[in-house]
Amino acid sequence: MQHSMIKTIFSRRMLVSFIMGFACGLPLLLTKGVLQAWMKKEGIDLSLIGLTNLLAIPYSIKFLWAPFLDRYSISFFGRRRGWLLIAQLALMLSIAAMGLSNPKNTPILLVLAALTVTFFSASQDIVVDAYRREDLADEELGLGSALYVLGYRTGMLLASGGGLIMADYVSFNTVYLIIAACMLPAIITTLMTPEPHITAIPKTIREAVIDPLVEYFSRRGALWILAFILMYKIGDIMASNITTPFYMEMGFSLTEIGAITKLLGFWAIIAGASIGGVIMLRIGINRSLWVFGILQAISTAGFAVLARIGHSIPGLAAVIGFENLSAGMGTAAFMAFMASITNKKFTATQYALLTSFMAFGRDVLSAPTGFLAKHMGWENFFIGCVLIAIPGMLLLLKFAPWNSKEGF
Repeated sequence: MQHSMIKTIFSRRMLVSFIMGFACGLPLLLTKGVLQAWMKKEGIDLSLIGLTNLLAIPYSIKFLWAPFLDRYSISFFGRRRGWLLIAQLALMLSIAAMGLSNPKNTPILLVLAALTVTFFSASQDIVVDAYRREDLADEELGLGSALYVLGYRTGMLLASGGGLIMADYVSFNTVYLIIAACMLPAIITTLMTPEPHITAIPKTIREAVIDPLVEYFSRRGALWILAFILMYKIGDIMASNITTPFYMEMGFSLTEIGAITKLLGFWAIIAGASIGGVIMLRIGINRSLWVFGILQAISTAGFAVLARIGHSIPGLAAVIGFENLSAGMGTAAFMAFMASITNKKFTATQYALLTSFMAFGRDVLSAPTGFLAKHMGWENFFIGCVLIAIPGMLLLLKFAPWNSKEGF
């Protein structure tokens, strides 16, 4: 058993999951934080800098072209590897194009290049999610999703933290050119890894667009699953969305917040995803959803405790460390679960739809957090975030009781 687990952890499939996660995380902040820092350095007006958030729109609407990627294949590379290669080469070129432009002198070129980055980054996300579902066995989805999260966070750290540090020593143009070159490992991996063997693929656009919806909603409990996707992480998300103002009101300096939340928080998430992957390999996705969901709720309660304690560096470190550890576990299990319920004939389309639904919970349902915190007070607000996690956990009784078999 132990030998088999070690063999699985260090398999080709897990390495590919990590590298593809890295490739998906790398472009994310190049059109957000890093670009905003570059624009600020060039003296661009703050109101224009704020509009860069609109560049992320392709991530929210990627389900619109996911059926096209499910339906068509690219020459001899196959349905997944062909689209992956196109997206990754286009990403490398468009990131380099951002490096060859300038916010002040060539703003239109920069915006067009940035939009190209987000479009092909979202497209890469679609295909990587589908590839991971089709490449991994069902029992490997938990560990594979954990390694994907691990790679994703590493890519984000390299692009944001590494990019900003490099910008102190070289120009932002050079930074973008260096990061563009960091797509090479993913391109090489795409060329070397095999195409998943899937015989049932959509033959028409109608099959790619309509049939995935018909297939999903014909299942018993399909609406309960969507409710679960909305609710499982909502308490954790609501709490974490408003933490920076909370820390500041508790008297923590920006340096204390930055050092503990970014450095400790990053490594805690990495540890959570890694530990969560191994646990899922041992006890399965369904049981992991129970364990990690309970840990998420307990970690959210830690913010209520910190609200009562007030300014305490050890308290802040403990709360952030535990919250990020449990978030890493919960995210890995959540992604593995969504992958496990997709039909392999429509993987890209169904997974894109499920993640878009998840994004609705993240971006819309958690929007009133500032209003709630203001009128309830911090301690009561965080207690409320713990309580709102209960419906999501209760839904597990419906379709994933503790002793149930994996799958849906």
